[in-house]
Amino acid sequence: MANNKKRLITALKIIFSAILIYFIFTKINLDDVASTLKKANLLYIFIAIIFFVFSKVVAALRLNLYFHQIKVLLSQKSNLKLYLLGMFYNLFLPGGIGGDAYKGYLIKKKYEIETKKVVSVLVLDRLSGMLLLFIYACILLLLLEHPIVAPYKILGGIGIALSIITFWFLNKKFFAYTLPVFWKSFGCSAVVQLAQLVCIAFILKALHIDLDILAYMLLFLVSSIVSVLPLTIGGIGSREVTFFYGATWLALDESAAVSISMLFFLITALISLFGIIYHFKKPELETVS
Repeated sequence: MANNKKRLITALKIIFSAILIYFIFTKINLDDVASTLKKANLLYIFIAIIFFVFSKVVAALRLNLYFHQIKVLLSQKSNLKLYLLGMFYNLFLPGGIGGDAYKGYLIKKKYEIETKKVVSVLVLDRLSGMLLLFIYACILLLLLEHPIVAPYKILGGIGIALSIITFWFLNKKFFAYTLPVFWKSFGCSAVVQLAQLVCIAFILKALHIDLDILAYMLLFLVSSIVSVLPLTIGGIGSREVTFFYGATWLALDESAAVSISMLFFLITALISLFGIIYHFKKPELETVS
């Protein structure tokens, strides 16, 4: 019964992703998107890939900070392998076990830790990343000179302070055992999201987009938050829709915005695909002394 329910949810996600992609393709000129992508500068794409990989390495290190707080003393090498495998499962095996769930399963099996604590640190790791996505989005909102966003700037300033305070109190009240690494994880998240913004900056350079840089970056951050919602497979479709309507709202080029989204997804898929190595040869979880 549980497996049937899981298959149904997965099928609905795939269908919803397909519908969103189809919808976007009916709203934009595909020839314009194809032309934009064909003219992309490969050198800048390569640099974008480097910054994306760097962001994922730091994200894996952040997760290991949480693991160590619950006495799961996983080596950094094993953690990186497990993180890459999780990326592969999340994107390429939506009908199978999710990346986070599989990481939690292996950790619990190896270290015999409470399920509640494993789930807690996996969730906190995700929330820490989303917190910085929100903070950077608020910062860009404050920096962006656009008449449409002007009325919301004060909310951006309030949002930064309120989000940090709220997240800290949630950690203190419900996950006090993670407080010693709160600011370290916060710093890691700041580096992760900054590296991804640099990645987007080079994608913009690759696509020869020199105007409205901050606006496109803001759309990327908002789309990243939306893509985390469990509505589609790997954020496919939801990110593109966010870019499209965000570009319309900010009077940007919709085709260029969708091209940015597609190129970022292709980079994500390329790096995630390397996780297939550890699908066939499961990583051994080594413990640091």
